[in-house]
Amino acid sequence: MNDYDVPAGIDVLRVFCGPGGRHGNALGVVRDGRGYPDDLSRQALARKLGFSETVFVDDPERGAVDIRTPEVRLPFAGHPLVGTAWLLDLEILELPVGDVTARHDGEFTWITARPEWAPPRTLERYASVAEVEALTGPPPGEGWLYVWAWEDEAAGRVRARAFPRRGDVIGEDEATGAAAMLLSAELGRALNITQGRGSQILTAPAPDGTMEVGGRVLLDHAS
Repeated sequence: MNDYDVPAGIDVLRVFCGPGGRHGNALGVVRDGRGYPDDLSRQALARKLGFSETVFVDDPERGAVDIRTPEVRLPFAGHPLVGTAWLLDLEILELPVGDVTARHDGEFTWITARPEWAPPRTLERYASVAEVEALTGPPPGEGWLYVWAWEDEAAGRVRARAFPRRGDVIGEDEATGAAAMLLSAELGRALNITQGRGSQILTAPAPDGTMEVGGRVLLDHAS
């Protein structure tokens, strides 16, 4: 959470929580996007909330949503879609890039999307988990960076951290579904990723080139 009072009509979730419900990436969901009718008002709210992403629900029946970081609008992102699908019990989410399907399986919520919908980012393999965990901030450079190392290659277990390097308030992203999809697509296999402080992201590639990404969602603050 942050020190900004969350207005009425906004739920705050944690997405991709670890076992036992710890960690996860905070997400703001504006249930009725009509309260923020234009680009300026939406961007201002996303900036005030300060989460890595905030979702504005424009049509809950169709699953039409608008995803914002504190600075920009995103055509696609993983953790906002998993969280919104869980909160509103949606099976379809409408995005500018195409429709995303969702399903609920016990404690996990999954979305299916195409990895090419994810914004490009650098995936950099490190030699060990210890090197990934030793980082005290984003490595020098520009552009979105996802660093990772095998924790157990045979089992598909990965340790990862994500650094947007956009120059905004998000220095490190706690759990990043889009980057997990890209890594899973690059490696051509299902993954069990521990990211950030201990969030968990699961991926599963399908034969048609789509990718499932899933995790646990918990409600932190109800509107």
